Amino acid sequence: MARVDVTETGNGSAREQRRTGSRVRSVVDRWRHDPGIWRRGLLLAACAVLLALLMVFHAQIPNKIGNLGSLTETFLPWLGVLVPVILVAALMRRSATALVAALLPGVIWLNLFGGLVTDKSGTGGDLMVVTHNVNADNPDPQGTARELSGSGADVVALEELKPGMVPVYEQALADTYPYHSVQGTVGLWSKYPMSDSRPVDIRLGWTRAMRATVTAPSGEVAVYVAHLPSVRVKLNAGFTANQRDDSADALGEAIVREDLGKVILLGDLNGTMNDRSLNAVTSQMRSTQGAAGDGMGFSWPAAFPMARIDQIMVKGVEPVASWTLPATDSDHLPIAARVTL
Repeated sequence: MARVDVTETGNGSAREQRRTGSRVRSVVDRWRHDPGIWRRGLLLAACAVLLALLMVFHAQIPNKIGNLGSLTETFLPWLGVLVPVILVAALMRRSATALVAALLPGVIWLNLFGGLVTDKSGTGGDLMVVTHNVNADNPDPQGTARELSGSGADVVALEELKPGMVPVYEQALADTYPYHSVQGTVGLWSKYPMSDSRPVDIRLGWTRAMRATVTAPSGEVAVYVAHLPSVRVKLNAGFTANQRDDSADALGEAIVREDLGKVILLGDLNGTMNDRSLNAVTSQMRSTQGAAGDGMGFSWPAAFPMARIDQIMVKGVEPVASWTLPATDSDHLPIAARVTL
């Protein structure tokens, strides 16, 4: 008679669980009876405490020396990457002190950025808006325009428009967006009627910001498009952002003077919502990503996004959803939002 061998999975599984439990108990016993477990890793614990202090008191880091405070705030979320590094090092050192200390920056990071990790987007909305720094040296402006017009947006803002490429974008977007205005190197395209389009002076000597009134089915809204000056990180000068900061102040003043109660700001601000130097703008407006975003929403650089320097902000308007769009041939990702007027 043939015999069929049957693997006894139940007993094997139980034995495996017992072995795993035994190993865990063995590790716990070694740690519990280790007299140096609280004395080792003091340097790691100090690093964890310093990291926590850096997160809590980032606003007190002075900008007088190379705009160090703004530089830190630009990449502030990435400080969280150091928490698991400290945890792994603490485990390797078998240091209970470092493990406990590592919890401190972890909790602080979750308090600061945990809300951005989750998807807070809703459904509905009266208006879908998109903003994109298309890159002056974009090798395929027609393709970029097709991607944006296919996004379903009602209003599209473009920054870094090279004068010679403006007709290309105008032609490619004309069928979807019958209304548009280009002021300097920024432009606005809309499915709905636009009026009172004009440049906004952000103290540069040339035009990199504009505003227009868009008459959507749900009412009028003032739409601002801005491309603040670029910043640079230099070894001999630090984070050079003075011109950007002056332009941010001017943009904030223009928005304060706006007569319409409903305002949307679209653009490349070359700064994050954490950067104190943008307070003239961020103190009076809400980020759609922060209020109703899907994840961190990093937009730059497109190849490996590390910061959200492209922004959609609103005042007197309710954010419903906010997200990044697929990459084009630009070095920035386009970002989108749906809002209720």
